[in-house]
Amino acid sequence: MSLAKIFIIIQVLVGVLFVAAVLLQSRGTGLGETFGGSGVFYGNRRGPEKTLYLITIGLAVVFVLLSFVVLFL
Repeated sequence: MSLAKIFIIIQVLVGVLFVAAVLLQSRGTGLGETFGGSGVFYGNRRGPEKTLYLITIGLAVVFVLLSFVVLFL
């Protein structure tokens, strides 16, 4: 298996995880409310919402970097 194919497979997996992370973030509601919690709104992200937000940013950066790597291989 060539190096380019390995990077493409990794990029597809990162892309699927990135889409899932974006879809888990409900706009205008907290992560707790998505799964049936109360409708209390906070101005900043706390707890699992902040973690999911940072994971989403990390996945986006990895996806873009993998895109450049695949482009130049």
